[in-house]
Amino acid sequence: MNQKTRWAAVCVVLVVVATGCGYSTGSSLDEKYQTVFVSAFQNASREYDLQAPLTNAVIRKFMADGRLKVVDYEGADLVVEGAVTDYDLRGLTYDADDRVTQYLCVVTAGVRVTDRRTGEVLWQERSMAGETSFYTRASGQSSDRLRGNAEMFLPTVRSFATEEENRGASEALEQLASDIFYRTIEPW
Repeated sequence: MNQKTRWAAVCVVLVVVATGCGYSTGSSLDEKYQTVFVSAFQNASREYDLQAPLTNAVIRKFMADGRLKVVDYEGADLVVEGAVTDYDLRGLTYDADDRVTQYLCVVTAGVRVTDRRTGEVLWQERSMAGETSFYTRASGQSSDRLRGNAEMFLPTVRSFATEEENRGASEALEQLASDIFYRTIEPW
């Protein structure tokens, strides 16, 4: 490699390092948005008591991140609102006696984020879902794995038939809250 080629290679490396390959730790959300109000989610599903844990989880996501300050409605730039629309438990695996040994737990919600001042809808999804799977006691396997924020922050959603289903619903709500948060903060 001659001196000229070596110099060109060094320049290319410097340019790539200086620009950071296009990666940014900031938000792609317009800088005019500094505050957010999270309205209490409604519940349009056949299950009860899913809306409050979802609302709390979404608020916690914004507070932990800090890019948008959580405020009351009057002081908000953005309003997050929605409704839990469905709770579904689907059998994934079965034992020899045709008993479910693993379930898929899915919580679905419709969500809308608007600019409070103009009323412009920034994004809207009629069907966002948070999901997780869990084993039943009949499986002989444990669902006791590190479950991230669901294990750390969410109380039992409600009294489902089993502790495994309680944990599954909590984890599905936590995932749904994360999806709502990221869709708001990174609207690209």
